[in-house]
Amino acid sequence: MSKFKRWMILAIVSSALLLIVMDMTILYTALPSLTHDLGASASEKLWILNGYSLVMAGLLPAMGTLGDRLGYKKIFTLGLLVFAAASLTAAFSPVPFVLVASRVLLAVGASMMMPATLSIIRITFTDERERGLAIGIWGSVSAGGAGLGPIVGGLLLEHFWWGSVFLINLPIAIIAFALTLIYVPKHTGNKEKKWDLTGSIQIMIAMVGLIYSIKEFARRDGSPILAVIGAVIGVLALIIFIRRQNKSASPLIDLTLFKITRFSTGFITALVGAFAQMGIQYIVTQRLQLVEGLSPLQAGLYTISIPIASLIAGPLTGSILHRYDVIRIKSISLLIAGLGMGIYLMQFNSGIAGQILGLALLGAGLGAGMTAASHSIMNYAPLRKQVWLHPLRKLPMKWGEHRGLLSSEACQPLCILWL
Repeated sequence: MSKFKRWMILAIVSSALLLIVMDMTILYTALPSLTHDLGASASEKLWILNGYSLVMAGLLPAMGTLGDRLGYKKIFTLGLLVFAAASLTAAFSPVPFVLVASRVLLAVGASMMMPATLSIIRITFTDERERGLAIGIWGSVSAGGAGLGPIVGGLLLEHFWWGSVFLINLPIAIIAFALTLIYVPKHTGNKEKKWDLTGSIQIMIAMVGLIYSIKEFARRDGSPILAVIGAVIGVLALIIFIRRQNKSASPLIDLTLFKITRFSTGFITALVGAFAQMGIQYIVTQRLQLVEGLSPLQAGLYTISIPIASLIAGPLTGSILHRYDVIRIKSISLLIAGLGMGIYLMQFNSGIAGQILGLALLGAGLGAGMTAASHSIMNYAPLRKQVWLHPLRKLPMKWGEHRGLLSSEACQPLCILWL
């Protein structure tokens, strides 16, 4: 495969990833006007915002396995079509219920695409240095795209109505679809791979129950009884899911991967980074609009240093991963992110320059940390969890010779964390 084609494939999957992660945060600045126009209640607002990530996280294992069966090009292109159709429906939703349903459909399309992005990268880039840089770009798009969501949302709302935050997906999805048909090689997948929809439903029930419980406990007028019920349902579903995975010959998520130190530390780094970025972006943008009275665009621009720093730090980190210990890089990245958050808090009631510096350091640390975490998760899983090898060769086969596919089991934890 030519160098141009490899990097074109990376650009295609990165554009799709950008849509996926941007839609998780683009409503942060659009939520106040959207809620006003549709007359959404507090509960409806909760599901408009969180239904997307919850449903997507629940479907990721099943869709990743389906990609193993059908082939990643096929599942990726279908996901783009579903995502585009759902975006069009969401943009013209007349009532909150239709918007919630559209967000669920968006989640279906996103869950079809996201595991395929990592799998395609891992198979396309066989050179260690190129793969490190490619994963670095993937990580920076993940972190930076989430940071760009509020900014893009604010910019659109300065000139258009709230539905424009969904219509922006259409041209990108259509172009990505056309380029995928041209550049991404066709492959058939592994028909012997089992598709465990039951397990996916179990983990989705577990996540919805636990998140609903947390939200209900945190609400000022929340019901403790409903919160306890949600927690019990979530915990029981999680226990059932774990037992099912441990007994399954083809688990959706191979839990034994967490016994590998570099894999588990990568998971923890990604977990901390995801919670930090999503939480801080949401709190800061909502406070700036609802407390400080800033416009959606002003609130988005206030946090622009986070995605810019993430987009710069990710590829830079990816380019040096082959030279330094990945655990040390992850530790330093989290320290930088923590330092940035500390500076922001200390400058909270002071000048804006100090706050922007703190947010920039936070973004740089999270971008670098996510890149290092992605590298650990993708490269330190056992080889049988990554690429099926030709029995007479020690290196992965080229696209045209490939008999098997990158298993989704090593990708799922990383994808789910971003949701």
